[in-house]
Amino acid sequence: MNDKTYYLNTFKVTECQLRKLVETALSRGGDYADLYFENTSFFNLLLKDSEVSSGGFHTDFGVGIRVLNGEKTGYAYSENTDMPDMLKAAEAASAIASGQSGRSGLHYARAGVMKLDLYPQQEDWRLSDASAFLPFLKTVEQEVLSRDSRIVKVMARLSDSVCEVLMYNSLGELAMDSRPMGSVTVTAVFRQGEATIDKSASRSFRIGAELISGALAKELAEEVTRGIDERFAAKRPKGGQMSVVMGAGASGILLHEAMGHAFEADFNRKGQSIFSDKMGTRVCPEGINVVDDGTLMNNRGAGNYDDEGVPGEKTYMVKDGILCSYLHDRISASRYGVPPTGNGRRENFRYNPIPRMRATYMESGNAEPEGIIASVKKGIYVDEFSNGQVKIGEGDFTFFVKNGFLIENGRLTAPVKDINIIGNGPEALADITAVGNDLKIDNGTWTCGKEQSVPVSCGMPTVLVNRLTVGGE
Repeated sequence: MNDKTYYLNTFKVTECQLRKLVETALSRGGDYADLYFENTSFFNLLLKDSEVSSGGFHTDFGVGIRVLNGEKTGYAYSENTDMPDMLKAAEAASAIASGQSGRSGLHYARAGVMKLDLYPQQEDWRLSDASAFLPFLKTVEQEVLSRDSRIVKVMARLSDSVCEVLMYNSLGELAMDSRPMGSVTVTAVFRQGEATIDKSASRSFRIGAELISGALAKELAEEVTRGIDERFAAKRPKGGQMSVVMGAGASGILLHEAMGHAFEADFNRKGQSIFSDKMGTRVCPEGINVVDDGTLMNNRGAGNYDDEGVPGEKTYMVKDGILCSYLHDRISASRYGVPPTGNGRRENFRYNPIPRMRATYMESGNAEPEGIIASVKKGIYVDEFSNGQVKIGEGDFTFFVKNGFLIENGRLTAPVKDINIIGNGPEALADITAVGNDLKIDNGTWTCGKEQSVPVSCGMPTVLVNRLTVGGE
């Protein structure tokens, strides 16, 4: 939706008032000021063992006002859009950012006009028949139970939201966006003898209530019950340094955590990233491209605009093995003298925007996945990570692997569990020896928690890292 009148009426403001607020925000000096209006409705429903366990609906409404004055940032917000309260917030932001003598000379460039429509809705969540949500979750539950007699507990959750934003800044730019989100998660607990394991599957898209379907119920049920025999049979292997094959899809979380954060411009501007001095240098072999993409249709991390009113785009961080861009918000872009990349994101109007990833992935290479596995004499195949820890400055990372397989003489053999993958981001990138032709974007409920939470997604083709440390017995 791009109807200016609709958004102005939603927030009960006029264009004259927007200009007045920006003028007030800059009254004590400053290089730039912006307004971020938000009206979000949230709904969630949890089905646990065939009974409704929890559910609720709430709204979030308000405006955040920011002033940039050299290295100073002033920020304040109001949970209503009455003009007196908004003026108080603008005055507070102005006072916080004051003190810089004159203008800093920093230039905040105009961002351009949105050219994308990434998440059209067929059925607005707010107008849909909520009475259909519970039957859908019960269908998910029954689809799961019908596939494995060892299941002792099923939990199915549906959550949705529609976020309407209006953004205005001291450059005179006015941007509007309506952002839907629908998410479904199912968790099953399996018992075999004395042993129990749990497994979850989820889907999340910027889409309307057309997300709900029998096909989705079957897809989630199939995923959550797949590979359970192997999980019960899995053993903790001996550790050591060995080749690691990362499966296509969800293993992209390692790329997000261990490398993606290190490419965010605020860390690099402050010299906190291992990649701070590596712009324009080779960081991995030729032919490898690492992307942060805000333009994937209906993707959880997609954005017609970011939260500074910058149109979404596809950004190559690494092109043909060369580090060619960081991920910029308006602040870092002004410091580096480059255009913003559409990565200024915030949890809601109560927070400042900061550089954040959207959908981060490595593009496909030329290798066949089967051939990659066949090339490994001894190693580990993994495709599901959790509980990662990363040191941005040093580049070191540790990730827990829920499940995987030994690779012996080019074949997947014994299932393994409870291992850690330990390595260093730059070293791991440099040590990639094969990239599969099977890029898969994982459409789970990924959320990034850098100071504040935002929805993201990730992906990978099958990738062979020649040597990482595997923590086992």
